[in-house]
Amino acid sequence: MAKIYEIMPDIQGEEMLYLQNLTKEYSEEKLRNFANIYRARRKDPQMVLLLTLLGFLGFAGIHRIILNQIGMGILYFFTAGLCLIGTIVDLVNYQSMAFGFNRVVATEIHAMIAGSN
Repeated sequence: MAKIYEIMPDIQGEEMLYLQNLTKEYSEEKLRNFANIYRARRKDPQMVLLLTLLGFLGFAGIHRIILNQIGMGILYFFTAGLCLIGTIVDLVNYQSMAFGFNRVVATEIHAMIAGSN
């Protein structure tokens, strides 16, 4: 039986532990199905970091919009990243922001796959 870390070796740390726990009972077919959907919907923390850095160039809030936090993204845009303080805080927390989004995505996909039995 395949494991999630064999199918998705690029994912590491807390995210990998969460996915392993979520998919531990999956057959290989379900695991591959989960991995394909998850790969398409997850946000890479490095992309979130790059989009956060755009806040220093006058495009604040794009990272929040990408992470489905539309209201905060618009607020950041019109307040220059809350006077750059919010952008700096998000630079420190970009990994946890990406993991929070990805955790929600994984849980939704898990519910969808578990419901298809």
